[in-house]
Amino acid sequence: QVQLVESGGGLMQPGGSLRLSCAASGSICSTYTMGWYRQAPGKQRELVATITSRGSTNYADSVKGRFTISRDNAKNALSLQMNSLKPGDTAVYYCNARWLGPLMNNWGQGTQVTVSS
Repeated sequence: QVQLVESGGGLMQPGGSLRLSCAASGSICSTYTMGWYRQAPGKQRELVATITSRGSTNYADSVKGRFTISRDNAKNALSLQMNSLKPGDTAVYYCNARWLGPLMNNWGQGTQVTVSS
């Protein structure tokens, strides 16, 4: 069973920055496309960004140009640099494999990001 531990969230004013980290058990970061997801209150969980084992990235339109996903395969870790934060970014953020994660419905505890003045 894959263990996923997200960290780095917190309270930030609009325009601020945060870096989220994800520690994963096993070697999934070197094998699978990984992603960051978020779930805002009353909304469905949505995919924010992905990164393949080769390093190719994709972003949701809502975060493109502001967020950067990265991975360290040796450490089996995933990061999300969040700049120019907006109130709409407020959500619980999760890391997971892009395809297997939702299919297995296996999630970590997530890390809360709150953007408010």
